[in-house]
Amino acid sequence: MMAAPKMPHIDYGSALRAGVLIPSGNSVAEPELRAMLPPEVSLLVTRLALRGSSKPELMQMLDRLEAASELLADAQVDVIVFHCTAVSTFAPELAGGIRERIRAASGIDCFTTADAILDALRHLQAKRVSLLTPYIGEVHDREIAFLGANGFRIDGGAHLGINTNKEMATLAPETILEWAGGKINRSADACLISCTAIKSAPVIAPLERVSGVPVLTSNQCMAWHLLRSRGIDGAAGDYGRLFSS
Repeated sequence: MMAAPKMPHIDYGSALRAGVLIPSGNSVAEPELRAMLPPEVSLLVTRLALRGSSKPELMQMLDRLEAASELLADAQVDVIVFHCTAVSTFAPELAGGIRERIRAASGIDCFTTADAILDALRHLQAKRVSLLTPYIGEVHDREIAFLGANGFRIDGGAHLGINTNKEMATLAPETILEWAGGKINRSADACLISCTAIKSAPVIAPLERVSGVPVLTSNQCMAWHLLRSRGIDGAAGDYGRLFSS
């Protein structure tokens, strides 16, 4: 009897199949999340239109939320993540409304980037947060208000005034490291480098070493919360104190 031919092993999500909703212009979140998640966690991604940072553009990202959630349900995912920081932190009550709409459309458990960030800050027992974002001023200010409404005090920070995901993706990690290293408040309990669309994952550990402050990013918080909520251990690589805490 002929032996079966050897085939390459592909893990199709033996531990978890995560459906992820991201902005249409975001080219950074998927590779960063893939780097931080173990092979047995698969990412099945659907995009929602978002091409700028004005209030109407941010809110229009939610126009097809139910339809996109239904598409991910077709793929039989275990959880759905609405992964956009600027939209999920738009107002204190908005993340809850997004979760309700996703569950109603898909019948699947879900969370948002905002939920993951809040969970990570509370896990680190951070009260004073240094907030660094690439956003335009009004988006940065809304995130300050969102964190304040959830019990955190902003202790220093800065923003870059960038409008689109496409522009954000052009920032090299070295540029982010140099900028953040000069802006982070070293007396804060944690530094949050917000936004899923900037290449911030490579700077987490170097910035922690330079500043002595725990560093969080939107993609890191999402990956950590996804694993933690499902009881899956660890991350591949060195992505900060959050994963080792």
